Amino acid sequence: MEEEHKFKASIIWTGNKGQGTVDSNAYDRSHTITVENKPDILCSVDPAFRGDKTKYNPEDLFVASLSACHMLWYLYLCSEVGVIVVDYKDNAIGTMKINADGNGHFTEITLNPIVTVTNKAMIAKANKLHHKANKMCFIANSCNFPVRHNSTCKVEIK
Repeated sequence: MEEEHKFKASIIWTGNKGQGTVDSNAYDRSHTITVENKPDILCSVDPAFRGDKTKYNPEDLFVASLSACHMLWYLYLCSEVGVIVVDYKDNAIGTMKINADGNGHFTEITLNPIVTVTNKAMIAKANKLHHKANKMCFIANSCNFPVRHNSTCKVEIK
């Protein structure tokens, strides 16, 4: 059975310094993402593009979305096969190329999850599940570039 889900977000530009976009230096790149019944996310662009380094940019959010989607599928798959994960951290890295004409695209994202399980016997199965999680991840399935995994699995020390 196919399902369709819709996701809504509103973007509000907050960077008008009084002159609008009279020239590219006259306005700020700040904006706010709003989603009903959720906290606002204050955003800008990367400082390389005249943005505010203290705010999230679309590229940060994209890399984080992919990492979170993978993690959530991974944890679900582990729970289904008896792999008990007690800690999960990821330091995802996205690589983006800017072309001579100014447009750009991601060329890859590498997820670097560090997973802690409760028993050494779970490590092999835990490592294999990253591949399946990648196949299930909605965000990874929407990408036109490789999503790589450099995972580490360790056992909880009590």
